[in-house]
Amino acid sequence: MSKPSPIIQLEGIRKIFPMGGETVEALKGIDLIIHDGEFVAIMGTSGSGKSTLMHILGLLDSLSKGRYRLEQEDVSSISRDKRAEIRNRKIGFIFQSFNLLHRSSALENVELPMLYRRPAIPDRREIALKALKMVGLEDRADHEPRQLSGGQQQRVAIARALVNNPPIILADEPTGNLDSRTGQDIMNLLVRLNQQGITVILVTHDPEIGQNARRRIILRDGIIESDESH
Repeated sequence: MSKPSPIIQLEGIRKIFPMGGETVEALKGIDLIIHDGEFVAIMGTSGSGKSTLMHILGLLDSLSKGRYRLEQEDVSSISRDKRAEIRNRKIGFIFQSFNLLHRSSALENVELPMLYRRPAIPDRREIALKALKMVGLEDRADHEPRQLSGGQQQRVAIARALVNNPPIILADEPTGNLDSRTGQDIMNLLVRLNQQGITVILVTHDPEIGQNARRRIILRDGIIESDESH
């Protein structure tokens, strides 16, 4: 069986931040290939560079040096608007703090990424309801976040990440605000989504959560210290 094609290719990625007249190099030449359908955990302690790498992978920030190819497209030096367009189509985000609109219903929160698609998507409501059903929350569609538990809010966030049918889900500490049992439920859901063919990239400092991934990459001081598959 042939190996899946690379969905992400990083070559010599460096990220340099100005700090009070000096510079800090957060990433020091990262070379990384992630193949379509992988479940990868990017791990490391505070200051290791994992958050900076996540922002670059998710097109939330630009890189200082190097080359980034996403599904064979060079996105190393594209404009902010172009990054936003590609991000909306190709990457679903899940954050530790859920990032839901507090005065909007679960359904309206899930619809949100589709509002930015051009041309407009006419059946947004139907697609959002289907995504909520996938995460077991179709009966909570009209509830606002304050009416939901932490685990339910994270499921809404996962549904929101799925509505544009992205090939990649980028999950940043997705269980950080949840108790251990609820956190494992969320991880089980990400495992199932990965089994359906979605590439999942998990950013975490928690080794126990990282055990859910088949491949674990450890960062230290802006470089890859280890890269192992299990």
